[in-house]
Amino acid sequence: MTETFRMTNGHRYWNETISFASNCSWKAGPFLASKMQENNFKEWERVVAVCVDEKVVGFCTLAEKDELPDEYDFTPFIGFVFVSEEHRGRRLSELLIKSSVEYANELGYEKIYIMSGEVGLYEKYGFEKKGDYETIYGSVDQLFVRSTSV
Repeated sequence: MTETFRMTNGHRYWNETISFASNCSWKAGPFLASKMQENNFKEWERVVAVCVDEKVVGFCTLAEKDELPDEYDFTPFIGFVFVSEEHRGRRLSELLIKSSVEYANELGYEKIYIMSGEVGLYEKYGFEKKGDYETIYGSVDQLFVRSTSV
């Protein structure tokens, strides 16, 4: 069975997600794990985990900010989207994104954003490219936006 969970510290999959993120093949995974260990989230922000047969196989976040400088007031953001290699191709990223969009809508947001270097990935989930923006890391990434109405 495949399920998604919108988590805060104390959720039954919180620690497993920390371990999964710490050991995943993506260099940003350990950064998310550290953020989770420190519980460095606003009250409404969430880590979303996707589980297959009660095992964490992917995650993302819904947060106020991502890698854009503070001069931009875009919010909220889906970030840290990752699915393990052996579970790719099963539309699990779509489940993570759908859960995040639904939650942003429940919070009253009309739009949701995502930063990515990927081309052609987020468009299939209803996102449109807003433009290229310099990040807080000095690189340039694409900013995508979509409506939260389902």
